[in-house]
Amino acid sequence: RLTGLLPRLAVRARAAGAGGDWPGKVWDALQASCAVADHHDRCVRWEVNRIARALGGLDVKPVLLKGAAYILGGLAPARGRIVSDVDILVPKVKLRAVEQALTDHGWEHIHLDAYDQRYYRQWMHELPPLRHRLRRTVIDVHHTILPESGRLRPDPHKLIQRARPVPGEERVMMLCPQDMVLHSAAHFFEDGELSGGLRDLMDIRDLLEHFGVSERGFWDGLVPRAKELDLHRPLFYALRLARRLMGAEIPPGVRAAAEVYGPVWPIAPVMDGLTRRALAVEREGRVEAGVHVSRFLLYCRAHYLRMPPLLLVRHLSRKATRRWFETQEPEDHQKEG
Repeated sequence: RLTGLLPRLAVRARAAGAGGDWPGKVWDALQASCAVADHHDRCVRWEVNRIARALGGLDVKPVLLKGAAYILGGLAPARGRIVSDVDILVPKVKLRAVEQALTDHGWEHIHLDAYDQRYYRQWMHELPPLRHRLRRTVIDVHHTILPESGRLRPDPHKLIQRARPVPGEERVMMLCPQDMVLHSAAHFFEDGELSGGLRDLMDIRDLLEHFGVSERGFWDGLVPRAKELDLHRPLFYALRLARRLMGAEIPPGVRAAAEVYGPVWPIAPVMDGLTRRALAVEREGRVEAGVHVSRFLLYCRAHYLRMPPLLLVRHLSRKATRRWFETQEPEDHQKEG
């Protein structure tokens, strides 16, 4: 439940007809999680329908990313996948028109602070999140998949050019198989937030196994596409950990080709150790000290990759100052009372 994997386990147990193999209370909990997963599936499909309807008058077909793409595309990671928001990718030149169309149809910005607005629009790879005022559902509108201020800059035009229609929903698109894996890898290793890390790593494993069987030429094109998009290092780590932690079966030739782009020794084994510890699950709200250290170091690494040093110092100072004032505010009110 803490890792977000309970619905996935529940759906797979239901598909296997394994009810008699579980204690009664455990099976009841799994059945409840199946209901949650089914509800999320319906909600995501309806939300994508509403987004497509809102953007129908524009000369743009949004590209679904991550969970929404898995569900609408009927892909392996969709089974029991919980989606907190819908992510779409559109050309940067269409951002203003897309934003206006969505606000006209009931979405509104969550972050109204002037600094947050400028931070997203000037440096990030997406608009500030939008939430529908009635359904309370959230949409993230991307114009690329990694921050523009970062060291890795995959060309969004290449991603959109190779996108393909979503089966049964011609108004929206999804990334091609190689790009879907690469986006998941980039999100996992460059984002810095590993609260859902096990789920994301399982997504990568499921995508590799699904496309490795169903998509002709998938393995042959994976590493060259990663090189083309400047995502060869995230792919190296994704294949390494998906195989070591999740048992993914990866052709030896693909592994060898990806290892060419690995870091100098001993960075890779250090990253292995940090990631293993960072993915540890909290028990009764407590984790080992080494887990916190690993998460902090990976968080710093991600921000180093996302921003140049001066901008990073400015941004973290601003966040720390605002967080301090937010924690002081209740105490001040108590003293006044």
